[in-house]
Amino acid sequence: MENGHPPSRAALWHIFVADDDADMRAFLAEQLGADGHEVSELSDGFKLLQRLQEVRSSPLRWPDAIVSDVRMPGHSGLEVLAALRHAGWTTPVILITAFGDQRLHDQAREFGAAALLDKPFDIDELRTVLLSLARSGAPWPP
Repeated sequence: MENGHPPSRAALWHIFVADDDADMRAFLAEQLGADGHEVSELSDGFKLLQRLQEVRSSPLRWPDAIVSDVRMPGHSGLEVLAALRHAGWTTPVILITAFGDQRLHDQAREFGAAALLDKPFDIDELRTVLLSLARSGAPWPP
C-alpha cells in the first residue's frame, strides 16, 4: 500500500457501494474515488439488486467489487449476497455492519463474503481487503 492507497493494479475498479446511511455512503465513495476507483452509490438493497440486474442485461460496466451494509431497507446485504451466489455470480462482496455478532460473521462466511467489517472501521481496513482481492486474482462475474 502506497501512502495509504492501493497500488495501481487495484486502481480503477468499478465498485458498487450500498448503504442506507447517506453520510457513510458518501464517505466510502469519496475515499474509494480518491484511490482512483469508479464508484456507483446505491441507497438500499433493493436498488443494489435492481442495478445488478440492469448491468447484467446491458453493456454497462460490471462492478469489480461490491461494498454493502448488512442492514438496509429493501434487502439486507446478506440477502443480496445470497442471491448473487445462488445465481452463480462471483463478484467479491464486502459487507459492513454496526451489528456484527458471531452469528452474522458465520453467515457472511457461509454465503461467501470476501470480508465482513464491523463499524466503525478504519478505511485502510477496506483498502487492505481490496488489495488482497486484487493480489489473489479474485474471480469476476461470468
